[in-house]
Amino acid sequence: MNWLEALILGLVQGLTEFLPVSSSGHLEIGKALLQIEARDDLTFSIVVHGATVLSILVVFFNDLKKLISESLAFRYNESSSYLLKILLSMVPVAIVGIFFKSQVEAFFTGNIVFVGAMLLVTATLLIISFYIRPGTRNIGYLDALIIGIAQAFAVMPGISRSGATITTALFLGNKRVEAARFSFLMVILPIIAANFIDLLGRESASSEAVGWIPLLVGFVTAFVSGLIACKLMLSIVRRGKLLYFGIYCLVIGAIAIIFGTI
Repeated sequence: MNWLEALILGLVQGLTEFLPVSSSGHLEIGKALLQIEARDDLTFSIVVHGATVLSILVVFFNDLKKLISESLAFRYNESSSYLLKILLSMVPVAIVGIFFKSQVEAFFTGNIVFVGAMLLVTATLLIISFYIRPGTRNIGYLDALIIGIAQAFAVMPGISRSGATITTALFLGNKRVEAARFSFLMVILPIIAANFIDLLGRESASSEAVGWIPLLVGFVTAFVSGLIACKLMLSIVRRGKLLYFGIYCLVIGAIAIIFGTI
């Protein structure tokens, strides 16, 4: 992998991690177009995912600081309740990660026809969500679990994690801003955990070493683009403009299917 490929993939990861268009799906398409094999970029994937987590921490620093500091009082309050909901939302994806990891990895083989089909699923969710009236509810414990199940389905390449979780929250009648906030905060620990597991298995993997320049370029690009995309997504959800991303996923999904069958 050279620095230009790292720049492109870092940009794709940073933008699509938060915009509801599926970062995994776009990375699979990008790898196919650039002819980068999945086994050659384990370290790079860990680095760019780490960069996007860092961008979330920066954007939501004050929220996280309040949640953690108030929860450390070891009293049941609004912050400790919110953290419990985040932990509850992680249960479904943890089950998938622990018991179905190999089955999920089987879908990451550069099959862009499958990715295109899943992008059409994302498009359908986003288009339908556009016609839902904004809710007035805050996320409850049952909501958190259901949103977590949506996140578990989004491990499939082509299904947008933020798209699935935000639209699910909207379907349940939750506030738009709260849906976006919860969607971003609930992903921090799963991404960190997934990267940690990948690091533990790195020595036994057959990945080729990626030079430090591509790693640095990918990290910086993913971090900066992630900051921009995260803030942009919050604004988009407030204004209820997910329809445009649904149309985008519809077009890209169709192109991927056509390209994959040629």
